Amino acid sequence: MEHRQGELELPFPELGVDQPLIPVRMLNEHVYCPRLAYLEWVQGEWADSADTVEGRHKHKRVDRRAGDLPDAQTAEEEQADIHARSITLSSNALGLIAKLDLIEGEGSTVTPVDYKRGKRPHTARGVYDPERVQLCAQGLLLREHGYTCEEGAIYYVGSKERVAVAFDDELLSLTRNAIAELRTMAAGGHIPAPLVDSPKCPRCSLVTICLPDEVQFLKQAELSPRPLAVPRHEALPLYIQHYSAKLAKKGDELEVADKDGRVLATARVREVSQVVIQGNIYVTTPCLQELMQRGIPITWHSYGGFFFGHTQGNGHKNVELRTAQFRASFDDRMCLRIARGLVAAKISNCRTQLRRNWKPEDKPERLLADLKRVREQAERANSLEVLLGLEGHAAALYFGQFRQTLKPLTPDDEAVTAFDFTQRNRRPPADPVNAMLSFAYTMLARTWTTVLSAVGFDAFRGFYHQPRYGRPALALDMMEPFRPLLADSVVMQVINNGEVHPTDFVSVAGSVNLDAGGRKRFIGAFERRLSHEITHPLFGYRLSYRRLLELQARLLGRFLLGELDEYPNFTTR
Repeated sequence: MEHRQGELELPFPELGVDQPLIPVRMLNEHVYCPRLAYLEWVQGEWADSADTVEGRHKHKRVDRRAGDLPDAQTAEEEQADIHARSITLSSNALGLIAKLDLIEGEGSTVTPVDYKRGKRPHTARGVYDPERVQLCAQGLLLREHGYTCEEGAIYYVGSKERVAVAFDDELLSLTRNAIAELRTMAAGGHIPAPLVDSPKCPRCSLVTICLPDEVQFLKQAELSPRPLAVPRHEALPLYIQHYSAKLAKKGDELEVADKDGRVLATARVREVSQVVIQGNIYVTTPCLQELMQRGIPITWHSYGGFFFGHTQGNGHKNVELRTAQFRASFDDRMCLRIARGLVAAKISNCRTQLRRNWKPEDKPERLLADLKRVREQAERANSLEVLLGLEGHAAALYFGQFRQTLKPLTPDDEAVTAFDFTQRNRRPPADPVNAMLSFAYTMLARTWTTVLSAVGFDAFRGFYHQPRYGRPALALDMMEPFRPLLADSVVMQVINNGEVHPTDFVSVAGSVNLDAGGRKRFIGAFERRLSHEITHPLFGYRLSYRRLLELQARLLGRFLLGELDEYPNFTTR
């Protein structure tokens, strides 16, 4: 006769004072998708979707505190009639914390009621397992506080139905296992693999952060990525460059006024992705606090465009990502590996820009061949010093013929002298083309700094560019492949389309810079370029350059955290 050993339930040890309690809603996420729970709870990721916004709206009534929950002994002695809303309970023994929507009962016997925005699902139990586990965990918390709790209920706002959920042995076991699994997963520090071709992914609010299809595809999965990660960015940067202007918060709007109090411009806060300050601009404390609370960064520049830094709130909670970033940054082999890919991608994109925008009839076959050769050498470079030399050689080849990407001018055209370009120079730029290139690179560095900070990186610790006070080294690293695509291309555009004129520049002490009007038009061209949509060469879906920068930053994170074998640099065809 075969004897089968039974399972012994081993509850997770009681938490210490420095260990965080699991929010009960994270148990719901864990049962639904372990990767989602890890992203939200451990890495601190969050993004709104139509579903989450609607859910908050439907939850407004139950989120208002009403009624009281006495201690269980008092409630039993007085046979109290309990009807309490938005009650927070916690337990170190369970390792849980929850805000309960509604608690009903009489005496010490109570029933938790959880509100859900949708309609009752047509399943055998009438409730999905993630919701059952979440509700049962609330029941366990009530039991820990001395109450008798044998069942709960889910109220579906969409269909106005209430479904009872019994806390039987099967559900209690499922719930305790979910608590132990989530706690163990978080302590292990390893993110679960993404779901494969799951119907859950398209409506998930974190799909653009999780990148399930992209990660699977890059790991040689057979399925091509679905166009999941391509939301339209409605929020745009707000640039302020008016001398001595004041930025203040007025209700739900940001208001820009001059020193005499005249309103120059307004913008809804929810439609602003970042605030770009250029020059002597005053930002009020309430405005600064509102922007930090909403996670909207402020970047600070000199009037001429020099990037000082940025201001944000508490920053991203994903310490795992920054730990992986710093660990890799102290590994010489890893730094070289990442740097080779970045420089090779930059040279490849420079080559593509020349090929696409070459104006003379004779194609630069020799130049393209030389750039291809240097790119191949960069892919095999055995040190950062060698790589720097190869990058400089490629830049000399590229900028040596950059003038051939600008439209031919007639001898009597005043732009012949103004936009004549022979070599790249900076600090200070000595001619209008170099002035625009420097300004474009500054804007690109600011954009990348903001993106990297929003994703969770430390923008000042890089792999190729060495750390130096005040220099966003990682932003400079990541912008290398995008210099020709997002900076050089804008300079070509504003010259070839006549958007910037020779009269839009000022020259002081040998330094040339755009004036206020020229800078405004150049900024407009740069932001249009960021909004330009392309087809991703690997994933096949369309997205804007603005979205692409975030995608590349998140793919770098997936590589550093060990989910990807290589970081996939972006090269255009």
